[in-house]
Amino acid sequence: MSEPLLHVEHLKKYYPLGSRWFGRSQQQVVKAVDDISFSVEKGETFGLVGESGCGKSTAGRSLLRLIEPTSGRVRFDGQDITDLSPEELRLKRKDMQIVFQDPFSSLDPRHTVQRILEEPLIVHGVGNAKERQNIISRLIDVVGLTHSHLQRYPHQFSGGQRQRIGIARALALQPKLIVADEPVSALDVSIQSQIVNLLQDLQEEFGLTYIFIAHDLSVVKHICDRIAVMYLGRIVEIAEKNTLYSSPQHPYTKALFSAVPQPDPDIKTERIILQGELPSPANSPVGCAFHTRCPMVMDICLNERPELKETEPAHLTACHLYNGANATEKAI
Repeated sequence: MSEPLLHVEHLKKYYPLGSRWFGRSQQQVVKAVDDISFSVEKGETFGLVGESGCGKSTAGRSLLRLIEPTSGRVRFDGQDITDLSPEELRLKRKDMQIVFQDPFSSLDPRHTVQRILEEPLIVHGVGNAKERQNIISRLIDVVGLTHSHLQRYPHQFSGGQRQRIGIARALALQPKLIVADEPVSALDVSIQSQIVNLLQDLQEEFGLTYIFIAHDLSVVKHICDRIAVMYLGRIVEIAEKNTLYSSPQHPYTKALFSAVPQPDPDIKTERIILQGELPSPANSPVGCAFHTRCPMVMDICLNERPELKETEPAHLTACHLYNGANATEKAI
């Protein structure tokens, strides 16, 4: 079996909080990403989902080292990129690109589309002026824009058009991996499907691998092959999309999916209402991070963090219910 394109091991990103308590300096940290591990195969679309603040965007940027991780290892295309020097990492960036959530703030308002698309080519020394122009012309065509758009500025475009420019910029260096950080959440619903379909067409044409970060579960189901569910900086479940949507195992995943509206009024689903408040990542619970809101909480959940284990073929869950614990030991 070939090595996965991306392999992430025990990735953590903690942000220090300086505070004083009775004259003493107390070092607290916000655990934005708290020890996550997963792999992404070549040509796959791997989804990261969860409610706002769960750490999915931080995870995506940390594995690209746009944000330096606190600890952990990231192996990309057979090479450990965690300890690469700035120059080595710059050269590796040709193969790893990102599409940001906000298609306006991610584009320099002072530059034309021509300059925006040419800049990564210049930085990485790709071709001469004529060759770069041919590449830009090709990029404009594949993302569904016209050559007349090249001399315009970002503010002259709609949100969907700006996101197409962002996608074209990410494609400019012919990357192997693209992290799509909520690429459609800032767009009108009518435009979202166009961008999702564009991403799928580009994946097929260029052999791309995606990490697709989103909180819209219907979009994730449409585009992703496998999905990881995050809660409070941790991955609680990973499975193939059809398996995850039809047979979720973790109590949080079940609650999350129960909130998805059903387009068919004849289909009745039971809504799972979670009790309690979402804990702060600056003071995350001991044991299972979800135990403060879980309807199935047991004594073991309060003190022991469950490991992410394979509970069924290609289905991983971090829950004591599937790790041999007795579900009758209800603590709350």
